[in-house]
Amino acid sequence: MAYIRNTKHGKAVRTHASIHSSLHLSIHSSIAASALALSLSPGQLMAQQTGGQTLPHIEVSGQQAAEGFKADQASSPKFAKPLLDTPQTVVVIKKELMNQRVATSLTEALRNTPGVGTFNVGENGNSQSGDAIYMRGVSSANSIFVDNIRDTAAITRDMFNIERVEVIKGAGGPDNGRGSAAGYINLETKLPHLENAAALDVSYGSGNQKRLTADLNRVIDAELGSAFRLNLLKQESGVPGRHRVRNNRWGFAPSYSFGLGTPTRVHLYYAHVQQDNIPDAGVPTVGLPGFYDPRATGKRVSTVDSGNFYGAPTDRNTVRSDTLSARIEHDFSADLKLRNISRYGATSQFQRLAAPFFSSAAAYAASLNLSSPNPANWTVWRLPQVRDVETESWVNQTSLSARFATGEVRHTLITGVDFSRESARSWGYSGTGYSASDRPVNLYSPDTQQGLTRSSARNGSEEQGRTNTAGVYLFDTLDLTPSWQLAAGARLDRYQTRYQSRASDGTTEVVDKSGSLLNWKASALFKPAPEGSVYVAYGTSQLPPGGSSMLLNTSTTRLNADSPRFDPQKTSTVEVGTKWDVLDRKLALTAALFRTTVTNEIKQDATDASVYVQTGKKRMQGLELGVVGNITPAWSISSGLAIVNTKVIDGGKSESGAALNWSPRLSFTSWSSYRVGGLTLGGGARYVDSMTRQLNNAAGATTNMPGVQSYWIVDAMASYEINPHATLQLNVNNLMDKRYIGALNNSGARYIPGEARSALLSLNLKY
Repeated sequence: MAYIRNTKHGKAVRTHASIHSSLHLSIHSSIAASALALSLSPGQLMAQQTGGQTLPHIEVSGQQAAEGFKADQASSPKFAKPLLDTPQTVVVIKKELMNQRVATSLTEALRNTPGVGTFNVGENGNSQSGDAIYMRGVSSANSIFVDNIRDTAAITRDMFNIERVEVIKGAGGPDNGRGSAAGYINLETKLPHLENAAALDVSYGSGNQKRLTADLNRVIDAELGSAFRLNLLKQESGVPGRHRVRNNRWGFAPSYSFGLGTPTRVHLYYAHVQQDNIPDAGVPTVGLPGFYDPRATGKRVSTVDSGNFYGAPTDRNTVRSDTLSARIEHDFSADLKLRNISRYGATSQFQRLAAPFFSSAAAYAASLNLSSPNPANWTVWRLPQVRDVETESWVNQTSLSARFATGEVRHTLITGVDFSRESARSWGYSGTGYSASDRPVNLYSPDTQQGLTRSSARNGSEEQGRTNTAGVYLFDTLDLTPSWQLAAGARLDRYQTRYQSRASDGTTEVVDKSGSLLNWKASALFKPAPEGSVYVAYGTSQLPPGGSSMLLNTSTTRLNADSPRFDPQKTSTVEVGTKWDVLDRKLALTAALFRTTVTNEIKQDATDASVYVQTGKKRMQGLELGVVGNITPAWSISSGLAIVNTKVIDGGKSESGAALNWSPRLSFTSWSSYRVGGLTLGGGARYVDSMTRQLNNAAGATTNMPGVQSYWIVDAMASYEINPHATLQLNVNNLMDKRYIGALNNSGARYIPGEARSALLSLNLKY
């Protein structure tokens, strides 16, 4: 019998012919073997031998793996080359970095790349929930992918089952079809491997933060290349510096793979997460530096306590998320590879909250009551909000990569087809909106037990959106010489969208929209040395009306930005950059200049605000620098700096010439750690420049908070390896206890405070 050796795992496994002869074994039998493997003690597992060879040890979790923070390849099959030779800005946040910084959510993980974050809370009547990510001045909340499949749910994504996070900046249309002008974010799921390993992480910290995760991987049959992996999560946490707000969730993610180390590999995996949170509706911006309200003129207005909770006892946010995936990979040869992935996903979310609200409009004169001469008697209204949404998606993707030569030119050809069906449904509620019948709360000392006068219930209104998409793409990367590389490709998508709405009075509306999206990209890359590259790239992206909404909604009842009479928004991005791997290729240095232009932008008419026209144009341009990897074997670093200059070239009234909102001009992030024996010390700083919340260039625009002020945050970490199986880690976030605005709502009336100084102690066990 012939064997091949898998150099990654150091194991002898069957060849292609052998694996196919064994595929008749049922999955049920494999699961039974998995259960038996799970029953073994850690000592038995470490001593287990297969084929006379002891399975080597691997660290599934920990403070720092030997390879450090640097990644060499993106996970998407659409990237033909290593990151060094990829003509685009790609930031990979590996689990080693996330573990050191104890990043438990996507928002926390994205603190490791500049200019990307959840800066906006949303509208007064519709608070954002989950990962409302902004990148380079535009929303990327609907451009989040898991294993390169779009994930449309507006929820907080936990990292317990995520291997790494990839931030791809620039035009994403050729890769994924419709998408954000700034790029997209991809999360890579943890899957089984051919090593026996177990890890348990337990954390406790400020704000009553409690979290437990477990990661168990077991080899079932080394000859078949089969393995089982189980990731578990349990969290019950407050938020440091915030009263009553809770982030509670639990989840499990089993996965089974066979054929590992052979030409044919199959991965079956499932993830289930439930959340039961008390949402954070924010704190009034009253008294903050820059705050303005005519009712406060002549009064000594103090800042409210950033820990205050203004919600009602009935506030809650419950989420259930389920995804089931099957991925098949087959290598016909080293130069010809096929991959297919299918996924079903479903998410439900119910959120009820009461948000502090005030307006200077005459109709809401009592929404902020500063009439009493005693500030202790000042009050603020609360705005009831309900979000009740279900999403569902069916996706199948097939890709084929081939390497071949035509004369002296070497090609890497990647082609594929994608089919998807995405749907969303939401229900309307009574008892929301503005009403003087709701009792206000005290501005400075709110009663956390004070309920709302009105109750909320479904009122018969409903919205449904569904989009079917079929896409086909073809990319070719040509190695003309060892020093020159050209690449080009295009993607064509055909989409059909149906949006249905029903008002509480029974009035219905159905809108159908269909069309085609053609996106393309091209690049040229020069390698002055094997360790470096210089490139120029151009790409396009398109977003149809309603494409940025989870409901994919359009409307004909009024001329608005989601009207199907409009054409898709168009984006073009040009990037010039260089990448170098130095210090024996352990440290990556990157630099890129970029310019993104958005046309066909839908804007309000300059003379009639009730009419929308499609002549808008905006531009984002700037510089991004990155350093990631190891300076020495013991010294790791991950740093990034972005300078982004945004401008509305052609906008609505008082918009032309303004900077884009939610876009810091300068942002910086850095984290570095050094290991001496069993002790690892780490620390870093983040800087976010000031941001405006309005597209407004009018002089003296002073309503509530005009924007977010700049801030620096410093974090630190120390870990000690007690023995090869146990490590104790202490993280201190916001070391200087800086008070800052983490996110601001569209009206400037309320904000989410940035996390106060906090400590988190973790015990990490691995076997």
